[in-house]
Amino acid sequence: MTASMPTVFIVDDDASVLKAVARLLRSAGFKTALFSSAQQFLDEHDSNASGCLVLDVAMPKMNGLALQQILATQNSELPIIFLTGHGDIPMSVQAIKRGAVDFLTKPVNDSDLILAIQNAINSNQIARLARSKLSELQQRFATLTPREHEVLSHVVAGKKNKQIALNLGTVEKTIKVHRAHLMAKLKVQSLAELVKISERLGIISSLD
Repeated sequence: MTASMPTVFIVDDDASVLKAVARLLRSAGFKTALFSSAQQFLDEHDSNASGCLVLDVAMPKMNGLALQQILATQNSELPIIFLTGHGDIPMSVQAIKRGAVDFLTKPVNDSDLILAIQNAINSNQIARLARSKLSELQQRFATLTPREHEVLSHVVAGKKNKQIALNLGTVEKTIKVHRAHLMAKLKVQSLAELVKISERLGIISSLD
């Protein structure tokens, strides 16, 4: 197992359930980390790790829903799969509304749990990749000069080079140079690409 392998974090105060779930998941090829309480998870888990959280609802001191709320305030990206011995529908609705990806009733069918975990891990990896790409775009955007920022705002607004030059009090040739530089810095080849990443960065909406 490698450090980059997604981790299934399992939180349950019942030691027998904790061990049984861990045994099942390890036999299915998952990397696991076990916690006997919500507080232990908060204190010890790697907040930067990818994967998902398999979380018991009914636990003493801090239940699963309370932990879910705390993780939300920390902007945690870990998808949560709740396990409950009660099958409380209002509780499951509440958990799903708060962002849980699944809510399973104990005893959990092995194949259902494995499928839910695989789906959760896949969604987490997609979200992390999207965040990484957005961060990379933001870093490129930060390299633009103030003048290039101005030109970009006019370009994505649909203005031609000549019109931009008039608006900025310069010549068209200079605008072409700025435009070429900013497109090189942002690593785009076309206006369509430029508009697309501007939408992702919120530049276009901020101009509306």
